[in-house]
Amino acid sequence: MNSAIEVQALQKSFGDIHAVQSATFRAESGEILSLLGPNGAGKSTTISMLSGLLEPTGGEAHIMGHSVTRDPEAAKASLGVVPQDIALYPDLSARENLNFWGKMYGLGGAALKQRVDEVLDIIGLADRQKDHVGKFSGGMKRRVNIGAALLHKPQVVIMDEPTVGIDPQSRRHILDNVKELNRQGMTVLYTTHYMEEAAELSDHIAIMDKGKVIACGTHDELIQLVGEQTRIDLSLDTEGASILDTWRAVDGVSKVYAENGHITAVVNDSNRVLPRLFYTANSQGARITSIDIQEPNLEAVFLHLTGRALRD
Repeated sequence: MNSAIEVQALQKSFGDIHAVQSATFRAESGEILSLLGPNGAGKSTTISMLSGLLEPTGGEAHIMGHSVTRDPEAAKASLGVVPQDIALYPDLSARENLNFWGKMYGLGGAALKQRVDEVLDIIGLADRQKDHVGKFSGGMKRRVNIGAALLHKPQVVIMDEPTVGIDPQSRRHILDNVKELNRQGMTVLYTTHYMEEAAELSDHIAIMDKGKVIACGTHDELIQLVGEQTRIDLSLDTEGASILDTWRAVDGVSKVYAENGHITAVVNDSNRVLPRLFYTANSQGARITSIDIQEPNLEAVFLHLTGRALRD
């Protein structure tokens, strides 16, 4: 396969702040690649460089073989971008917004009308096309935002956290749209901090943290980084700072992490380790009040790689 997106040692600094540090990854034509990481990981800065909004401090990137620095117009012509912020006019209808952006792409006449009709069907808003966007829910606005990026039939679409802050029904619609666009042959670069989305959508996942791509692979390849380890989320009836140190010494415990009164432990065998956690807690006069056991997942991978949870 040929690479639709190829990023080599991409960097972006703002003075002393190194937002992206030597990021390297690639997306093959016709696949979905997710950039997974917490807020502030450098995902949005990375795609801003890929879409030509920011000039890289160093490194290189190509879209469909076109350099984003040496041949930016050709790179942009192959690209559709769905920004995290809503880029629509609230006083215009959904159709009027799509007409506007279609003309910005150079479309017009019957071809523009036909493509707007097609896009309205894709985003599921044909029946609301005459309503002002300002009256739409957050999820509906995001669907029109996606539609605007599809008007010129780009080969590659970049979506920057398109499901943040929307209702479950709209989120489901957007995820299904992403998969359908991909089935039609479109390459998608999808940024998210929701591991469930990355796991559901992606052919490959690049995990970002603090401006660096710290791991990249298929879902199964990344899960193998933690082997057969299981994540256990617990709550105690006490702060239990000393208990954490005791638990870290328990045989079979790989990591223990505490945040906002909740404790996360990564263990090799929950059936064997969990009774030991109960015993050591009881021996120190503490009581475990809740337990949630999760099989190996991307959260555990992030914890394994960084020592902290993949949370906002």
